[in-house]
Amino acid sequence: MRKEYSLTSLRDYPEKYKRFLERLRQARLEAGLTQTEVANVLQKPQSFVSKCETGERRVDVVELQVLANLYGVPLTYFLEGIAKEQHE
Repeated sequence: MRKEYSLTSLRDYPEKYKRFLERLRQARLEAGLTQTEVANVLQKPQSFVSKCETGERRVDVVELQVLANLYGVPLTYFLEGIAKEQHE
């Protein structure tokens, strides 16, 4: 069964993405890594990590899995607080 999305849920998108970005940065900090250290492991410039964390660049699911592994968190860590459905 396909879920219908309301206009309200689409309006929440920017706020939900901001929470995702906060989790992305938080995971790196909790892993004790700097943006430069992450960039070195990924063989990318530091600006790549910075742009991912600020939302200037979108993170795809493959990149997210690599970051989850690097930070020692499950992929679902990044969705906590945004994927929960409210049932009323």
